[in-house]
Amino acid sequence: MSKAPVAVVGIGQTKHVAARHDVSIAGLLREAALRALADAELTFADIDAVVIGKAPDFFEGVMMPELYLADALGAVGKPMLRVHTAGSVGGSTALVASNLVAARVHRTVLTVAFEKQSESNAMWGLSLPIPFQQPLLAGAGGFFAPHVRAYMRRTGAPDHIGSLVAFKDRRNALKNPYAHLHEKDITLEKVRAAPMLWDPIRYSETCPSSDGAVAMVLTDTEGAARTPRPPAWLHGGAMRSEPTMFAGKDYVSPQAGKDCAADVYRQAGITDPRREIDAVEMYVPFSWYEPMWLENLGFAAEGEGWKLTEAGVTELDGDLPVNPSGGVLSTNPIGASGMIRFAEAALQVRGQAGEHQVEGARRALGHAYGGGAQFFSMWLVGADRPTT
Repeated sequence: MSKAPVAVVGIGQTKHVAARHDVSIAGLLREAALRALADAELTFADIDAVVIGKAPDFFEGVMMPELYLADALGAVGKPMLRVHTAGSVGGSTALVASNLVAARVHRTVLTVAFEKQSESNAMWGLSLPIPFQQPLLAGAGGFFAPHVRAYMRRTGAPDHIGSLVAFKDRRNALKNPYAHLHEKDITLEKVRAAPMLWDPIRYSETCPSSDGAVAMVLTDTEGAARTPRPPAWLHGGAMRSEPTMFAGKDYVSPQAGKDCAADVYRQAGITDPRREIDAVEMYVPFSWYEPMWLENLGFAAEGEGWKLTEAGVTELDGDLPVNPSGGVLSTNPIGASGMIRFAEAALQVRGQAGEHQVEGARRALGHAYGGGAQFFSMWLVGADRPTT
């Protein structure tokens, strides 16, 4: 039996902010879930199973929260699965949910991802000791900054590229009502003058700490036919992983990322991603990762990614818009950040992205990564139902 086509028919997000003191974790998730159900014009009674994802439990200090969230998500008496793949978990969670529909295990699945970073301190939670190295890093930026430096040395990229990415994404965020950071007075000069946190990463080139949740309703062909708005159809999805540390690991362009993208393109029949994909929602927690991932995902040849950024190709009105929503640089509830990329890609091909809509978008890529460039998850969605 062939796989069932999978459609995204409902999408909901909370307004992402630094701290949601007005709701519990359960209330935060329910807010996103109810918005996704309203978008699909469904209720909890129409959902067959729930798949939930978040980053490490010690970020909030609540262990295995899925055990008490079933009530808030209408999952009492229904299958409920928890997914965890570090920062890529939002993407992986959506893929697990999509596979349940594709495999005809369930017809309609609600998938939700979240983080409530205000209830813990993720930066220090991520300040883990690295074997055989001096304990000098603080937060994820301390881990990834040397990889950025390696990219700059390898490609000859000038040091202003990171500021160009940050300036673009923060301006895009102003067009997204759900984005966390709305810096109306942002200028390129302000980004360049921001304090250096982890050389070469400046304060304005880093992601915020956000509270937020996102939800999607996934269903089969029959379910999609009953929904009022056009669906986004899944054309390809994949996950890959590799160890955080091993001899020969390429931290600048990990093999697992290349393999994951290649699998997605194969499923979707993509032979030239630069020309065949209309928009990209890419996981960029530090600005320099835009040019790095452009190369890793096959949009640019090795050493050429930064040139696309510098030429304006990735601007909202460019040939290949990257992070029209403002991306992780503007909104980062860690466990949800990957799913937000997937959901925003779906919004683009549904024509429902509002002010940050890419005109004529028919195919969009959602991308997430996590751990020490260790876990990768991606999906490609389109406005048209896949033919096979």
